[in-house]
Amino acid sequence: MRAPLSVFLLLVLVSLQPSQAHGKDGLHKLESLIQEEVLPFTQGFGFPSISSCDGELDIHGMQDGVEDVVSAWYLDDDTEGDQRLPHHRQPDDPVPLAKLLDLGLVALRLDAENHEHDENLTIIRDLRGYMHMDIVELTPKKMPNYETMIKRFFEEHLHADEEVRYCLEGSGYFDVRDKDDRWIRVSARKGALIIVPAGIYHRFTLDTNNYIKVTGKYDP
Repeated sequence: MRAPLSVFLLLVLVSLQPSQAHGKDGLHKLESLIQEEVLPFTQGFGFPSISSCDGELDIHGMQDGVEDVVSAWYLDDDTEGDQRLPHHRQPDDPVPLAKLLDLGLVALRLDAENHEHDENLTIIRDLRGYMHMDIVELTPKKMPNYETMIKRFFEEHLHADEEVRYCLEGSGYFDVRDKDDRWIRVSARKGALIIVPAGIYHRFTLDTNNYIKVTGKYDP
């Protein structure tokens, strides 16, 4: 079955909070972002290719429980403390998932238990042109230079291409800068798929669980 154009709109709307993602207001918000070229649909995830895609995306499955695996907040000003701590502001300053979409960052929830045979992931890979996705497991038990490596991951950088991280097990933090140059911490847990757009400053760290298994497409 060919997926209709509305499927694409619903797909990206899963990154919005339920109160913002449902109804005409949420749809108009997404359409305006696309028309203003805020969202970087340059690799085939946009309107032309979705209509030619074979398969049917499980929209409800990816929408239900997104907030259970992805959450975000503004970081405090502590630059000397352990990077693996949450570093919430006092009082807490949460960031709606809709704001991540404003930055071009898309958050989805997929079936991590079935990632090798997940039709939704297959369709997304085909649409975005992800020909190869590495699997990386980060843990002190398997990395003798673990502390050195996580500090290296935490160095701020950007890519000329988008970066995709799909959390299969464990958890970690992906920090991104907003338009005012403030850091937003995005917590990704099992089942979360994060698409970080090209040209946005970001960094990664594990949390205090010190374990994550991720697959994704990484810009060299």
